Amino acid sequence: MTIHKEGFGIIAVFFIAIAVIDAILFFTIGSGLLFDIFFAVSITFFLLVVSFFRVPKRTPVVGDNLIIAPADGKVVVIEETEELEYFKDRRLQVSIFMSPLNVHINWYPVQGLIKYFRHHSGLFLKAWLPKSSSENERTTIVIEKDKNITILMRQIAGAVARRIVSYSVEGEKVEQCQQEGFIKFGSRVDLYLPLGTKIDVKLNQKVTGSQTIIGRFSD
Repeated sequence: MTIHKEGFGIIAVFFIAIAVIDAILFFTIGSGLLFDIFFAVSITFFLLVVSFFRVPKRTPVVGDNLIIAPADGKVVVIEETEELEYFKDRRLQVSIFMSPLNVHINWYPVQGLIKYFRHHSGLFLKAWLPKSSSENERTTIVIEKDKNITILMRQIAGAVARRIVSYSVEGEKVEQCQQEGFIKFGSRVDLYLPLGTKIDVKLNQKVTGSQTIIGRFSD
């Protein structure tokens, strides 16, 4: 299993902490059923942390007219809404909730030029709540696909996820399904698409980042 670079430091910290706790417990109570149970739990927990930072082997699905899932998870929102930060008009919102068991990498859903990037400090409300889009720790990335199509992607931290990493830089050209960033320990990614976009997913559908077609731009 390949480990993402964002996980090296956290995995090392957890490894040292668990090793120290197990050593203290061993020298305190000695070997026996209680220690065996605690050791098994600690190893399971460590392997779960390692799995958070796994990098899947995938062949990206690409297409000039396609919008590809930016994250693994479940579709929790498909609705027309007002986007107030950048567009300040009506957009079609599609939101994907990432659980702690999902791959935590984020990908660009389209190719294009990064027109706008902002990181916003905020709260850590549960990511499936509607107000998390505007009140939680988050990043906003606007991608100009071409002169006619511009979309917005937003990474949102949740109650568990307290660290958002984004590789986006204003003025940089990016490729579809290129890694955009990482949300540590799961959360949510919102897409704001032009009205009239054909959506290919359904509410509560599980999607796979860089693989699932979210929708298609109208001709």
